[in-house]
Amino acid sequence: MKTFLFRALLVVLAFVAFDRLVLPFYTSSGRQISVPDVRNMSYAEADRKLRWAGLEAKKSYNVRYLPNVGPDIVIDQVPSPRSSVKPGRNVYLVLNRQEKPSYAMPELAGRPENEARQVLARIGMIVDDVQYQAVSNPDEDGKVLSQAVPPGVMVKIGTAVSLIVGKLAVEPEGMKRVVVPEVLGMSFDQARSTLLQRGLKVGRITYESSAILVPNTVIVQKPSVNTFVPVGQPVDVTVVSKEQSGQ
Repeated sequence: MKTFLFRALLVVLAFVAFDRLVLPFYTSSGRQISVPDVRNMSYAEADRKLRWAGLEAKKSYNVRYLPNVGPDIVIDQVPSPRSSVKPGRNVYLVLNRQEKPSYAMPELAGRPENEARQVLARIGMIVDDVQYQAVSNPDEDGKVLSQAVPPGVMVKIGTAVSLIVGKLAVEPEGMKRVVVPEVLGMSFDQARSTLLQRGLKVGRITYESSAILVPNTVIVQKPSVNTFVPVGQPVDVTVVSKEQSGQ
């Protein structure tokens, strides 16, 4: 009798074990569930939704920092939404990098404005303000003259940068300006020819005697070299004269 009861008890225990352990594993081993879409959710919200679906959330981080995305927002997920997976599968949630990376401020002076904007955009900088400054040199028209943050300074992504860009001044008819050329060291005839070619003329001529300088050479000019002046502006010069005999 005791042997019968013992065997009956073993049968009951075996049935319970099969029902509680073996059968659930067998039935779930072939079961598939659809991965929910948790993109654009906070990580905490996405984690709760995945656990409710029988999945596990795992953090991963995006390669680049995205300035317009919060650090706790899910950017992407692997496996993708609506994929069929087994229960308990890990779902990797891609989050934005938490630390803003730093970059050396590039040299922008001399670059066209559009090119400077593109350079800054590539490293996540923001052009906060652009001021335009009148220039007379056509080569400076539309190009960056200066920048608020000096080149080489380490700045974080999202830093605002101000620029000063040259804008060619449009002058009324008859008010065209030219650059005064250098005529120092030239003979007086060479200096006069050079000034005429630039639309200028010789102004007051002063003579200065010298025992060591070459006669008929220009040693002073006014206005100075590279000054912007109206067309037809006279340029005063000082020319070396021969030293008078007996002096």
